[in-house]
Amino acid sequence: MDTGSQVLYTLGGLENLQTAKKYYASTIDSTGGKSTRALFGRCLCTSVIGQLTKGRNKEDKERPELQSQSAMALEKDYKQRAPSRLSVLSSTLRSLKI
Repeated sequence: MDTGSQVLYTLGGLENLQTAKKYYASTIDSTGGKSTRALFGRCLCTSVIGQLTKGRNKEDKERPELQSQSAMALEKDYKQRAPSRLSVLSSTLRSLKI
């Protein structure tokens, strides 16, 4: 469901981003965490949702441990498949504040 997730992310808005994140999570589950696109998409959604909900009730905010799961899985994936690009990924994730 990556295409649907990408469309929802592009449309933006809290509800669309939350739905896109669920779709990305479903893809991550169904591929056993092997979908780099879904892992990165979940990181992007998490970052934007965090920005949109800043200052709201803590129930609306993302849980920190969930925010870092996809980032850690991405770093592991990059270490195995593209170690020369790991530093680029790490700086990108830092800029997303994940």
